[in-house]
Amino acid sequence: MANIKSAKKRILVAQTRADRNKAIRSAVKTSVKKVYAAIEANDKAAAQAALLEATSKIDKATSKGVYHKNYASRKISRLNLAVNKMA
Repeated sequence: MANIKSAKKRILVAQTRADRNKAIRSAVKTSVKKVYAAIEANDKAAAQAALLEATSKIDKATSKGVYHKNYASRKISRLNLAVNKMA
């Protein structure tokens, strides 16, 4: 355990940020799963609605620094491709 006050604070701040990032990643994964579930069910309208939500969550996570912009772009692109292949 750290003895210096600033080191103790860094530990607390790092834990807080890790918890926030974990919650954001979990929300993104859940929304992505909803898109794929709607695709499996052949429900085009639900898939598009879920895609819109997932895209929004991925973009927000990227703006907060949870994901790299290229990773987010790739995820969104693959989700769009999967939904568009439904037709």
